[in-house]
Amino acid sequence: MMQSNFLLPNEWASKIRRLSLNTATKIRGHHKGANRSQRFGASLDFSDFREYHPGDDVRQLDWNVFARTEKFFIKRFLDEQEMRVHIVLDTTKSMGEESKWLFARQLTTALGIMVLNKDDRLSFSYVSDKPTPPFRRKGATYQRAYEKTVSDLSEPFFTESFAEHALQTLPKDATILIIISDVLEPLEKWSAFLSKTPRFAKDVRLLQVQSPDEKLPTYSGDVRLVDVETSSSVNVSMSQNVLRSFEEKQQEHQLELETICRKYGVQHLTVQVVDGLQHVLFNQLVKAKWLQ
Repeated sequence: MMQSNFLLPNEWASKIRRLSLNTATKIRGHHKGANRSQRFGASLDFSDFREYHPGDDVRQLDWNVFARTEKFFIKRFLDEQEMRVHIVLDTTKSMGEESKWLFARQLTTALGIMVLNKDDRLSFSYVSDKPTPPFRRKGATYQRAYEKTVSDLSEPFFTESFAEHALQTLPKDATILIIISDVLEPLEKWSAFLSKTPRFAKDVRLLQVQSPDEKLPTYSGDVRLVDVETSSSVNVSMSQNVLRSFEEKQQEHQLELETICRKYGVQHLTVQVVDGLQHVLFNQLVKAKWLQ
């Protein structure tokens, strides 16, 4: 049994193992796995018959059909192939708010454990100031090692643009690419990034992690706001007009992001830190058919 001593409570282990990633994309893996491919192979799941052609495996001839039709037909079986899933985590300083950083790593861990538990191939990366080899493993025996890898990440440290550097960390043949970020950088950078992601996977998903103050600040009075990534600051009086303007800008940002995602075929979902991991996994992601 998986023991989660790092980011996930142990009692969630059995629930997480019951979930799996859902995709309509053709499975690309060349190794056996637990996912139904649209190719034909040698699994135990019967598909249909096809007329025999020279060179076919004679062991697949169906003699009962021959007895009825006096024609040679072979049985075809559905192939089962592994799914290749890559998760990339935003480690820029804007992710550093304590509850958001914990929540983002919990999401990263839970999704990766689902992949490994289904005997699929998982890879994981993040942007860093120095080259960092990605985590690449297959199989349930690596669940603990994966959780430790994510748990050991210190508080977000990257001072440059996630959207401009994440592409360098991606493998080139994934079934599903999952991007976990707060998406607080200028959308021009995100548009440039997302426009290139279909080269790396046909099924691209953006999980936008949002803390309460990013949706609507709870500050009041005169405050000094500091950008954690650039260290620039501004003095603001948090009046109702300022809050209303912020809310409008935030809504514009979300609508434009959704437009960009639709343009490049990226599935986008915003998840709230305050909702908690259980609600996001077992309700929101299942309802969105990201998980099954």
